[in-house]
Amino acid sequence: MNNTKENSITYEDFTDKKIVMIADEAHHLSSGTKAGNLFGSWEETVLKILHQNFDNILLEFTATLDYESREIINKYKDKVIYKYDLSQFRTDKFSKEINLVRSLYDEKERIIQALILNLYRQELATTNNINLKPVILFKAKKTIKESEQNKDNFHKLIDDLSEQMIEKIRKTSTVPIVQKAFQFFETKNISLNEVAQRIHINFREENCLSANNDSEAEKNQILLNTLEDENNPIRAVFAVQKLNEGWDVLNLFDIVRLYEDRDGKDGNPGKTTLSEAQLIGRGARYFPFALEQGDDKFVRKYDDDVSNDLKILEELYYHTKEDSRYISELKKALVETGIYEDDINLETKKLTLKPIFKNSELYKKGYVFSNKKQPKNFDKVKSFMDLGVTKTNYRHQLSSGGGRVSNAFFELESLISFDEVIKPQDIQLKDIPKHVIGYALSRNPFYYFDNLSRYFPNIRSLSDFIEDKNYLSNLEITFLGSYNRLQEISHFDYLQALNGLLQSIEVEIKNNSTDYEGSEYYPQPIHQVFRDKEIRVNKYSERAKSQSETSDRFRVNLDKEDWFSFNDNFGTIEEKAFVSLFSRRFEGFSHKFENIHLIRNEREIKIFDKYGRAFEPDFLLFCSERANKQLTFQVFIEPKGAHLIGYDKWKEDFLKVIGNEQKSIKIYTDTYKITAVPFYNYGNENEFKKVLESTFEK
Repeated sequence: MNNTKENSITYEDFTDKKIVMIADEAHHLSSGTKAGNLFGSWEETVLKILHQNFDNILLEFTATLDYESREIINKYKDKVIYKYDLSQFRTDKFSKEINLVRSLYDEKERIIQALILNLYRQELATTNNINLKPVILFKAKKTIKESEQNKDNFHKLIDDLSEQMIEKIRKTSTVPIVQKAFQFFETKNISLNEVAQRIHINFREENCLSANNDSEAEKNQILLNTLEDENNPIRAVFAVQKLNEGWDVLNLFDIVRLYEDRDGKDGNPGKTTLSEAQLIGRGARYFPFALEQGDDKFVRKYDDDVSNDLKILEELYYHTKEDSRYISELKKALVETGIYEDDINLETKKLTLKPIFKNSELYKKGYVFSNKKQPKNFDKVKSFMDLGVTKTNYRHQLSSGGGRVSNAFFELESLISFDEVIKPQDIQLKDIPKHVIGYALSRNPFYYFDNLSRYFPNIRSLSDFIEDKNYLSNLEITFLGSYNRLQEISHFDYLQALNGLLQSIEVEIKNNSTDYEGSEYYPQPIHQVFRDKEIRVNKYSERAKSQSETSDRFRVNLDKEDWFSFNDNFGTIEEKAFVSLFSRRFEGFSHKFENIHLIRNEREIKIFDKYGRAFEPDFLLFCSERANKQLTFQVFIEPKGAHLIGYDKWKEDFLKVIGNEQKSIKIYTDTYKITAVPFYNYGNENEFKKVLESTFEK
């Protein structure tokens, strides 16, 4: 368009058209801005089209806006609509976590180590009924020739792979996750020879792809963009730079760097390292999976459970040669992208169940109760009330032509006549002509029978819905109008009022209805749920301090308190305040109860409310009455900071529902009473003490 030819498109062709342009990888649209010269650039072409019509729109999307360029900042400072960068993406748990695996192994051994982890992921996923084909990317530095040589070397390695080569890694690797993989193979009776054979089968030549092969570019592009598909056989990809942009893959779990030099200077990452960080970001998209119905399959689940075997399915491993300067530069580049948090700020805390708890009757023979998320069962819904519709009366102002003119300067108004006084009149829907109600229903798609029967499967027809007192028949409309107006309510008035009533009911039903709900409680043996575990915490946060290291007013040496099941408590300050309170109240509490155990819930137990929302209470309190040893209380307790009480109000409402219901469940000769108390907060400690004590008296 910058060189006009006969019968070609010109900028003027766009003047009478409203155009919406969508630009992906939009940082390429700023090449002219960065160069300081727009003339003849693609950026100038797009901007000229944009400005041909005032109503034109250009929407740009990019993951790599250069905020260090003054020209870019000036261009976009008044144009950014929404910023959702990799840092927030990771914080919201939509990405894999990044782990850097560096070793002194040579190239072949680094590859074998990655292959072992690849097989471990696959077998672990299969064991847990997760359909996964993990993919490895082998990265060359500069040239396609290097990448093709890497591919040839890889196929030779696979052909020669033996039990002895696997055994060498088992004996020499000090990487914890690699040793964990070998422990898994041993547990599953997978011999090292079988490991080699399975790797050999998985990585046959037809299961490997060169992303550099332009002769089959179209076919390769389809394979690269469908790596998650069940019928896609590709398990290994060899590339140089082609995949740094525009490639989103979920089942990439390992990237192996097949070169050793670096181009950083003065501790800052070079161009190659920056492109590597960008590639890692491409592979960090989360692979969705869920073990239980109700788990969110699209977010990480094991951040706080570092010893969980399945955590490896939430991690991307970048394999490289041990080089402290390069690793430092790569970490810096990754931190700047926002996809990586340097583990220098994290530390691991071990939570160990005390021997006295493991030897208790509760741990050996007792049960803990929780529920599951399940599809909403509307079969039990037999009335508006069952779906939480509480508005049984609707007020409708009748329109009227009555009015008057008054002088603004007169202080006194003439008295309103009896006929002009606004009065209410209640009319039940059963007294409104049925055909008018039917017509009102027909005007709102929500009340079409096929949709209505989804929420109320027990109604047989619209006539049922209209005439049954559990639905419309028992509702009332309060008409507001003058005496004369109330004497002449028309069918049209009824229709207008019904429209308003039906809309308000629709809103209530939609607000109170979800696709999921919490199931009934079910038991699990306590010894199968609560075990020793490790958690990762920020070393500068309150959670890095034990209960014996926190501030004086909340300090408790839990190692000596038999009622606390774990060796310590690495909780928030509010959680420590609650434990401190319980410690002070324990002696009085023990006069009435025995077998008292307070268990910290580190994501082991999850409960779901009537809307299917998940909640993990911080503590579970178990105790038995001395007068009735066959009755065991299970109490859900949630300390909550003042700044979160309003935000998490639904959780407190849920706890109150559990506390009011106090469900009793009998197992053999023992009875468990499931209950809960409202939030604990240090500011309401006195009130909480009273509520906790009264909980056991209901």
